[in-house]
Amino acid sequence: VLVIDIREGVKPQTVECIGILKQYKIPFVIALNKVDLLNGWQPHPETMLMKSIGMQGERVITELETRLYEVVAQLNGHGLNADRFDRVSDYTKQLAVVPTSAKTGEGIPELLMVLIGLSQKYLEKNLAVDKQQPARGTVIEVKEEKGLGTTMDAIIYDGTLKVGDTLVIGTLGDPVTTRVKALLEPAPLSEMRDRRSKFAPVKEVFAATGVKITATGIENVVAGMPLRSCSPEGAAQVAGDIKQEVEEVLLETDAEGIVVKADSLGSLEAVVKLFREHGIKIKKASIGPITRKDCTDCEANLQHDPLTCVLIGFNVPILQQPSPSITVITGDVIYRLIEQFEAWVAEQKKRMQAAELDVLIKPCKIRLLRGYVFRQNNPAVVGVEVMAGILKTGTPLMKKDGNALTEVKAIQDKQENLAEARKEQQVAVSLPGVTIGRQLHEEDILYSAIPESQFKKYKDFRKQLTPDEREVLREIADIMRGQDPMWGI
Repeated sequence: VLVIDIREGVKPQTVECIGILKQYKIPFVIALNKVDLLNGWQPHPETMLMKSIGMQGERVITELETRLYEVVAQLNGHGLNADRFDRVSDYTKQLAVVPTSAKTGEGIPELLMVLIGLSQKYLEKNLAVDKQQPARGTVIEVKEEKGLGTTMDAIIYDGTLKVGDTLVIGTLGDPVTTRVKALLEPAPLSEMRDRRSKFAPVKEVFAATGVKITATGIENVVAGMPLRSCSPEGAAQVAGDIKQEVEEVLLETDAEGIVVKADSLGSLEAVVKLFREHGIKIKKASIGPITRKDCTDCEANLQHDPLTCVLIGFNVPILQQPSPSITVITGDVIYRLIEQFEAWVAEQKKRMQAAELDVLIKPCKIRLLRGYVFRQNNPAVVGVEVMAGILKTGTPLMKKDGNALTEVKAIQDKQENLAEARKEQQVAVSLPGVTIGRQLHEEDILYSAIPESQFKKYKDFRKQLTPDEREVLREIADIMRGQDPMWGI
């Protein structure tokens, strides 16, 4: 069941779910939820959905139809042909959309009816179980319970499980082989994971059912892991099959990349799939809380690629606070994790580019002001105007012939030392190794003497430069190519 808020329509997380459903070819129906929040909706919890809709005002019905077909149009944009469940003419070609309210219960009977009807008609072979076969299931939750110790809530989807059976369960390492000590069934219509639910001991359970299992040695089992019952002699073979199944998700496939943790095997599979679809490399993917080892694995990326020094946690707690060199991004919505990661990478790239730019000689163009020669040499001190770019202390300067003459030893404005001067500023600069009236004259135009290697680097940062900085670089290139036509190319 794919749940969509009728007021918000198809969101990015909905698109993620659609992609996963399509990839694994999973048949589904859509619950268009929160109809009770439509302005003016009058709830009728004990009434069938179509009758309840008919009892609404005309304006409410119009809004329901409008919002419903807005969602239908959005789904169509993702290649899905959908319609309201009572208007679907061919369930093999159209998706059923059932308006519902989880709060009032309206539409829930119809949703169950559509699910059961479609399952019986089209998934009959998939629903077939063999009670004579060993049990196959999935762990839903592992927890400590008073009087019982460590227990597992599981869904048995095939076969039969009995007290005393040999049970093999997947873990992050080698599978656990144990024996079933007790089986506890929840009371009818109760939520198995609710601690207030009542359980009754039973000798055996049949698929498909939820059951609480008590056994020894299951402390390292995590949610989402597969479980199988078998004969004691077949335990080794089953353990090998389960380990291979788990490793298909937990495999470290990339030599470098981020570290991903999730709360269950199914969640991890979805996170890995969607991150890789965005071209994000994953060095390690595993289940459980964020630990010291995860932080160590992540920190190892720092020397090779700082942009992969990130630990992604989907719906998991942090047991070990990471060092400042590691970035941890946690949340319970996959697309938001991807957005946060991509935003972090973009910000880091900007900082890295800024750091690289900062060590380059800044492009600048200055003019020596007439009547502002304060000292002719040793060093020469003269007033200048910054015509373009940024003039910084230490900047080497050249004339229009391309020959470097001097560098800016110091910059002052009103007897205050400055680290830099920007366009249209008039400042005094000290220039060692030159004499005003010989090598330099009033009204001379000087450029920063940028080495060819740095000029080439500026091509990578073109977008970060101002228009006048780009123009100065063009003029510098023209000057230098007068001596070497291939300069900077």
